[in-house]
Amino acid sequence: MAALGWLTPRRRSATARSVLAGEAAAEAARKTSAADDESALLTKAPEEADAAPPEEPAFPVAGDDRAAAFFDLDNTVMQGAAIFHFGRGLYKRKFFERRELTRFAWQQAWFRLAGVEDPEHMQDARDSALSIVKGHRVSELMSIGEEIYDEYMADRIWPGTRALAQAHLDAGQKVWLVTAAPVETATIIARRLGLTGALGTVAESVDGVYTGRLVGEPLHGPAKAEAVRALAAAEGLDLERCAAYSDSHNDIPMLSLVGHPYAINPDAKLRKYARARDWRLRDYRTGRKAAKVGIPAAAGVGALAGGTAAAVALHRRRR
Repeated sequence: MAALGWLTPRRRSATARSVLAGEAAAEAARKTSAADDESALLTKAPEEADAAPPEEPAFPVAGDDRAAAFFDLDNTVMQGAAIFHFGRGLYKRKFFERRELTRFAWQQAWFRLAGVEDPEHMQDARDSALSIVKGHRVSELMSIGEEIYDEYMADRIWPGTRALAQAHLDAGQKVWLVTAAPVETATIIARRLGLTGALGTVAESVDGVYTGRLVGEPLHGPAKAEAVRALAAAEGLDLERCAAYSDSHNDIPMLSLVGHPYAINPDAKLRKYARARDWRLRDYRTGRKAAKVGIPAAAGVGALAGGTAAAVALHRRRR
């Protein structure tokens, strides 16, 4: 860990938590990847991994064994936020009550229509998720996560971004998801897409049971950069030869860490930042108004309408 003595105690504490979260994510990702590599010798890869990419990559990727690609998940690889889709699946299985689903509905509406990751809303969603899974076994949530992927996530993968990831794989490079979503959820998504593995938020578990606490902090913002840095060091990667992809200005620390940053479906702040630095941009959206917020009817029409109206109003003010 770099010397932190020049920082104020509060900043030093926040930086230390980011480093801890990043290192925990990198360690978990490498363990999971190693386990997947071993199991791949015995079983065929999932059908999704065998599917041909729906379109050619938007730009070429050169083969380089010291390079890798790091992809943000929410709204970069997948439409919407993984943690919200996961919450819907848990609600369907009666892990929590209707009032909690109403909160998930509001957060999903905000994310999809405002087009930004609001730290307060994302933190609230993670706190809710931690309280919901506390006391459950990790293996139980992993099994359920596989089902939730098929129900809510599989048809929300951006084809263009998936083609970019496949181009890196075809060039012999490793491809990692980097997300604030729980590492278990992220690992399932990475496996189903045929990617190398995932860096995600690590929830503490004891004897295979969730405690309701995190290791460090959510893998968001600077913590993502720390995770990528730690993984690159462990894997012997040259970050100047690596690529990173994201839609959010919150990921500027991660994007700035690599030699080949790309803005995918960028929010307004990232678009401006990327253009000023001549970063490559790709936008696979057909228009935000066409994006549907898929919330079960049980969420309550009134609650969803209220959240949607507020999100739309915010979006209009920011245009």
